[in-house]
Amino acid sequence: MGNTLESRNLTMLMDFYELTMANGYFQNGMKNKIAWFDMFFRQVPDNGGFAIMAGVRQLLDYLQNLSFTEKDLALLKKKGFGDEFLDYLRHFKFSCDIWAVPEGTPIFPGEPIVTVRGPVIQAQLIETMVLLTINHQSLIATKANRIKRAAGNRTVMEFGSRRAQGFDAAIYGARAAYIGGCDATACALDERDYGVPAVGTMAHSWVQLFDNELDAFLAYARQYPDNCILLVDTYNVLKSGIPNAIEAFNREVLPRGFRPKGIRIDSGDITYLSKKARKMLDDAGFPDCQICASNSLDEELIRDMLVQGAKVDSFGVGERLITAASAPVFGGVYKISAVEEDDGSMTPKIKISENVSKITNPCAKTVYRLFDKDTGKAIADVVTLHDETIDDTKPYELFDPVYTWKRKTVTNFVAKPLLVKMFESGKKIYDCPEIEDSRVYCRKQVEETLWDEIKRFENPHKYYVDLSQKLWEEKDKLLKAHAGK
Repeated sequence: MGNTLESRNLTMLMDFYELTMANGYFQNGMKNKIAWFDMFFRQVPDNGGFAIMAGVRQLLDYLQNLSFTEKDLALLKKKGFGDEFLDYLRHFKFSCDIWAVPEGTPIFPGEPIVTVRGPVIQAQLIETMVLLTINHQSLIATKANRIKRAAGNRTVMEFGSRRAQGFDAAIYGARAAYIGGCDATACALDERDYGVPAVGTMAHSWVQLFDNELDAFLAYARQYPDNCILLVDTYNVLKSGIPNAIEAFNREVLPRGFRPKGIRIDSGDITYLSKKARKMLDDAGFPDCQICASNSLDEELIRDMLVQGAKVDSFGVGERLITAASAPVFGGVYKISAVEEDDGSMTPKIKISENVSKITNPCAKTVYRLFDKDTGKAIADVVTLHDETIDDTKPYELFDPVYTWKRKTVTNFVAKPLLVKMFESGKKIYDCPEIEDSRVYCRKQVEETLWDEIKRFENPHKYYVDLSQKLWEEKDKLLKAHAGK
């Protein structure tokens, strides 16, 4: 597969404060201080029950290509950074450990989805790229998953390249949409570089360039008789579009030994038009000719159309998917959680706020997902200390980390770690799955491990992310210590 990051040095794609802090760490003798950082998010977009992890491959590609060019250093010198710090950057060598949740995994607020351990300067300098890569693709994968679930077993195609916020958003958005559940994309580059199937037929301009609609359809059918899908709403769907499509199918597709693949409706009352179009196509002997709908769709519109009996077999979803228009920010954050001291001990770090949701969980951590052995469904996620294990041969008590009197003992479960080590001492040790494998994995995780109540669009059941007793005690100790100051 190709890689659109191969020829691009994105090391300087960072917030400037990461450089000012890095210089400060360097000048204060802290360049080798080992720190732990977590990326997590606080709320699922669209008030959904879960999100989908994506963007890991691009993050790993970025981490393998970290180096400061002389052009970078010249800019930083001009900005007032000293020669010693610049020389450190000139010989910069990434040496962090990275853990991340694999792409396609359902994820929930409050749990680490990326953990970084390493020299504090390095861990700080990568903050922006960790966030923007995972935030963007997880946002689009989550939106795609909602849209695909609304469509049921119908095909969903990502059609948003021309409405994306820039070419990277188009490319990586299409990739994320495929992981989240879309069946194809309109973006040809994504098939070349990532293996996402690219599809497409015609635009209205094709029809308008011919003297009349029928001639346009006949010409297209002659060119592509084995994959003839005609756009029927340039003038009038029912009065000309469908009748002309039927005539083109009869004159140019059937005589060549093929069956028509479909028609696309891109405007108007698609529910009404699709019902009428279905009857016209059936009456003409084309019950196998599929109807595709496009035109500013999202999961809410698709769900309403199907409830109202729309005869649509596939959906092309553009701007509202590629921009996640209804909730366009994922909101992941990157916070320090612990520092390793020279004697090998660990000092936990916590961010405290009057806004309870912004109080961070301290300490080096990992995450376990508990699955019911009988149903295979996820019970809850538990954030633990990094070196802590959950013994799934014994009963385990879960409790709400805020309302601690809410407790539940679970038995007959399997505990599986979510975070996978992907970098060790700056070296990539994780082989990213092929995108098709990540897509299949995502579908199975959503269908087989999440309860339907969590997948509701309206008022989904809250999936619990709890803290282990040991981690909760460490957090409580820090909160009480700071309250006494």
